[in-house]
Amino acid sequence: MSGISKILIANRGEIALRVLRACKELGIQTVAVHSTADADAMHVRLADESVCIGPPPSRDSYLNIHQIVAACEITGADAVHPGYGFLSENAKFADILDAHGITFIGPTAEHIRLMGDKITAKKTAVELGIPVVPGSDGEVKPENAMEIARQIGFPVLIKATAGGGGRGMKVAKTEAELEEAVSTARSEALAAFGNDAVYMEKYLGKPRHIEVQVVGDGAGNAIHLGERDCSLQRRHQKVWEEANSPALNVEQRMKIGQICADAMKKMKYRGAGTIEFLYENGEFYFIEMNTRLQVEHPITEAITGIDLVHEQIRVASGAGLSVTQDEIVFSGHAIECRINAEDPRTFVPSPGTITHFHAPGGLGVRVDSGAYAGYKIPPYYDSLIGKLIVHGRTRVECMMRLRRVLDEFVVDGIKTTLPLFQDLVANQDIANGDYDIHWLEKYLAETSAK
Repeated sequence: MSGISKILIANRGEIALRVLRACKELGIQTVAVHSTADADAMHVRLADESVCIGPPPSRDSYLNIHQIVAACEITGADAVHPGYGFLSENAKFADILDAHGITFIGPTAEHIRLMGDKITAKKTAVELGIPVVPGSDGEVKPENAMEIARQIGFPVLIKATAGGGGRGMKVAKTEAELEEAVSTARSEALAAFGNDAVYMEKYLGKPRHIEVQVVGDGAGNAIHLGERDCSLQRRHQKVWEEANSPALNVEQRMKIGQICADAMKKMKYRGAGTIEFLYENGEFYFIEMNTRLQVEHPITEAITGIDLVHEQIRVASGAGLSVTQDEIVFSGHAIECRINAEDPRTFVPSPGTITHFHAPGGLGVRVDSGAYAGYKIPPYYDSLIGKLIVHGRTRVECMMRLRRVLDEFVVDGIKTTLPLFQDLVANQDIANGDYDIHWLEKYLAETSAK
């Protein structure tokens, strides 16, 4: 790829391997960084070079900006791909790389900051013509919370401005619950993010979580690649994702997609991004924008045939987008299941050694995982060990294929969430596509009570 010759992959696990594969296909040299706990990781084995950047704790390794920049200088890497999580949405990291003449494969630091703060992001969305949830114009404090809540109408949702992953998020269904909800959300936000600022939104009863994939070249060109339905969640963490959403028709899909693409053109957004919405009664409400690659990006790749990591690298190198909007064809249906090293009933992490590992195969089947027989899963990081992605010509065909491959997938020696997906694929609500963001937690509560 013109302009980039060697990419350092500032991540671990399946996403590091995913990025490495894209680099190999583009003829770009790769550098893997790793903690001492990840010395035997698959991406480390396959990379052209590897550098140990510290001990197991993330703050001493994968979040250590100084060590990562030093690894770039040692190896001569002229670009960094951050994957997702860790430093992927860290504007300071993007600035530091820029100061060292190293290309950050992602948006500008300005856009990361703009969309990283929930209040600023919402104001920006309004300016760009993206529909938003009714809510506060800025930070909510104990002294103005009641007035704002009454204007919005109960129930309301209190959210951390600097947050994510469900932390610093509380619902107040009545006026009597508001004071405690604001206080608790502020305390949680301070503990989790070092910032106690919160804002308020209308709480929607049974919404779906719909997100639109966008890619921009930084010069005013942008496209959308359709939407994903991420409504099956536990504690605000996505578990099962689909593209396209069973809830939308073609007209709705293209309309919201075009709104998002137009917004990215106005911003002159660079790289891949995802605009997330709550969807209820035919209306979309902006939640946030993730200025990075998403965990669930493979299902978009499955239905469009577009390699999103290739596009990220192309754009970062100055080559521009490889396709125009009218060249994108949506084909079939795709589902992703996040395979975690967790007890499928209690969701307690299950680190340890994988004794047997057999990934399913066949037409329309993709497994993104750095796991293998004999691999020891460290206890220090996220429990995601792999992603099962299945594609079919129709949703029915996709579901039948998923049922088959789940029975084929073998991971022994640890507990995984594979049995949960075997239950879900046999559930009538899931078969009908009839679920919202609360469905999975209700289902888990009901099945655990039996």
